[in-house]
Amino acid sequence: MADPKGFLHHGREGAASRPVEERVKDWNEVYVPGSLLPIISKQASRCMDCGIPFCHNGCPLGNLIPEWNDFAYREDWGAAYERLHATNNFPEFTGRLCPAPCEAACVLGINQPAVTIKNVEVSIIDKAWESGNVAPQPPERLSGKTVAVIGSGPAGLAAAQQLTRAGHTVAVYERADRVGGLLRYGIPEFKMEKRHINRRIEQMRAEGTRFRTGVEIGRDLKATDLRKRYDAVVIAAGATTARDLPVPGRELKGVHQAMEYLPLANKVQEGDFVTPPITAEGKHVVVIGGGDTGADCVGTAHRQGALSVTQLEIMPRPGEERAPHQPWPTFPMLYKVTSAHEEGGERVYSVSTTHFEGDEDGNVQWLHLTEVEFIDGKLTQKAGTERRIPAQLVTLAMGFTGTDVHNGLVEQFGLELDERGNIARGADFQTNVPGVFVAGDAGRGQSLIVWAIAEGRSAARGVDRFLTGASELPAPIRPTDRALTV
Repeated sequence: MADPKGFLHHGREGAASRPVEERVKDWNEVYVPGSLLPIISKQASRCMDCGIPFCHNGCPLGNLIPEWNDFAYREDWGAAYERLHATNNFPEFTGRLCPAPCEAACVLGINQPAVTIKNVEVSIIDKAWESGNVAPQPPERLSGKTVAVIGSGPAGLAAAQQLTRAGHTVAVYERADRVGGLLRYGIPEFKMEKRHINRRIEQMRAEGTRFRTGVEIGRDLKATDLRKRYDAVVIAAGATTARDLPVPGRELKGVHQAMEYLPLANKVQEGDFVTPPITAEGKHVVVIGGGDTGADCVGTAHRQGALSVTQLEIMPRPGEERAPHQPWPTFPMLYKVTSAHEEGGERVYSVSTTHFEGDEDGNVQWLHLTEVEFIDGKLTQKAGTERRIPAQLVTLAMGFTGTDVHNGLVEQFGLELDERGNIARGADFQTNVPGVFVAGDAGRGQSLIVWAIAEGRSAARGVDRFLTGASELPAPIRPTDRALTV
């Protein structure tokens, strides 16, 4: 155990953020570099080494949280890094991007602020990179088996790394021009600088994983041809079909899906554009959707020089404390102020968009909305609450409904879908087509980065068993496992 009285001696303290007026002028990560290391040992000491560590239940990866908290408290960074990497291929991703269901399940969180598990995690891995401890782990021998992984998001990368280390020859196919999936083009630079992805890709290349960018399976290369080339295939193509808003005026110029808007801003940071083709500069921006993707649009619009930013959410504003029907250790719906919200803008709850209004050239100018309320469990418009707000750029960030079924991949493989529109799979993550497996959002539906990595690791075990008859790879979850919620 770290410090038996650590949680009594020290309060919760997080990473320091750079001043708003400074960070909105650049695209660097919002936190002060190096601000965690001086405080992280004390924060790790707050871990109580519980008899039953419910943080393990909150995290689908089964991270050994009390163990690496203890090592971080003692500043044994090598041991902490080893325990961290035992269950998580990419802790620098989760430590920056995960909403930390482990903290929601922290036993200390019953009556005190939870341990800053996420901050300890990212401190350990950043220290390991700085110390040169993160090295490639190529296999001792090759199996002679080949695997294609479709998609290079966290699920695809995790599956590819596990299978490469097991000795299989793995090629990752990515339809975008760079590796990383939504980590690359969906997550803004100010949340995670892409250098973190780049060095992981270099590690994977050194281990033997091959990458093929600019190739969309189903369009550029038939799925049936891919299946003939490889002994097994892992589909980790994500749930990329965005939920739309079919209201009058949707066709106006300036109304875009979030994933049409955000990648262009990231491409500017990659050097592909000087100015993005879709920009918030000098415009009144409305973001429809109150989740993390919506917050990403808010922060991006601030940095592009928007005149105003308004974020709309159809649901009521959550409370700032756990609701009685969301008890510990479940993941609660709480009012969350992200770094993007700290930077300005207005958040409006319990409203629904009725239609868009444009100018004579077909450009969106106004968004019409109305307040809504739940009556007998049904969402109902409140009479007399209609109004309009200025909107020269509208981004739709309302989530995703399933994997892409229009590019030919599902049809060409002959895959079955479940009742939610995801690719159906069995207990070992194998689809109805022998040798074709599915991992991540393509099979689970829209989820969190920790679930994607856990799915990739678990699917890799299924593939390894299919190819060799047995496997020593870990499988932290089953396809039917779900988050600890009410």
